[in-house]
Amino acid sequence: MPLLGNDSAREALAAAMASGALHHAWLIAGPEGVGKGSFARIAALRMLAEASEPQKLSPGWDTPETSQTAHLIAAGAHPDYRVLARLPKDPDKPDEALARSITIAQVRSLQPLFANKPSLSERRVIIIDSIDDLERSGANALLKNLEEPPQGTIFLLVSHAPGRLLPTIRSRCRLLRFEALAPEQVASILRAELPQATASEVEALVRAGEGSPGRALGFAGLDVAALDAAMAELAETGDPSNVTRSRLAKLLGTKAAQPRYEAFLDRAPAFIAARAKPLSGESLLTALNAHAAARDLAGAAIGLSLDAGATVFEMSGLIARLSFQK
Repeated sequence: MPLLGNDSAREALAAAMASGALHHAWLIAGPEGVGKGSFARIAALRMLAEASEPQKLSPGWDTPETSQTAHLIAAGAHPDYRVLARLPKDPDKPDEALARSITIAQVRSLQPLFANKPSLSERRVIIIDSIDDLERSGANALLKNLEEPPQGTIFLLVSHAPGRLLPTIRSRCRLLRFEALAPEQVASILRAELPQATASEVEALVRAGEGSPGRALGFAGLDVAALDAAMAELAETGDPSNVTRSRLAKLLGTKAAQPRYEAFLDRAPAFIAARAKPLSGESLLTALNAHAAARDLAGAAIGLSLDAGATVFEMSGLIARLSFQK
């Protein structure tokens, strides 16, 4: 994705790099899907290229694809660059389900690297994306490296929920705060990534993304506009005859509809929350209770393998409660 938004965070890191006194650990924190991981990789490439071949670089974050650094990273062969992320559960099926966490074994795999100086320059870069996924024992193992950083090593730690991290890890890092992007910025990224999308599709995805291009792209091809329209109908009419909720349950309850079913579960609590904003008094309390119930239902539905059709029907009923708030 193109770099858009969060200029102040990117400029802060650029200034630190230019100062010659770059801190050894950076916590890149903010909402999921706003480009933190992409920026960490761009920054790592630039850091390594500046250290080994600065004569090939122009101002800014771009690193030429013809540089040795870019070639080595693209080939997965740069000796001074590592990315820790959740691994596939089945190594033979890398595009399917990922492990629950980044393991302590993955952190320990870095130790032979740290036993030696960087190979191609005076700098190496380690990305952990995201550090939220690091199991507790792995976090404790990483902390030792943050307290006594290996020579020339820069850590870029991506976090969607920095408040959940060990305070001792946060205290060792400089914070780069990323925020949700403006709607026009999200739309610009969507148009670049989805050139065939219509204006109405982009508009619907921008709403669904809530400032996160990554989140918006995750809804691509799922006709979220139709889901939003159905939820709006439930909230406006209350669906007293259960026609709309029955139709949705039938539409989203099949195995083939799993991606749209999950999108509906994801969107419904946010839809209720948006509708609750202008309310007050008893109306607000009812909407907040519906939101809490929708969030709990969405969280349990996948993990507990609840019946999809019944779950959609129940969630639709929670949305329909909003009709009584007028």
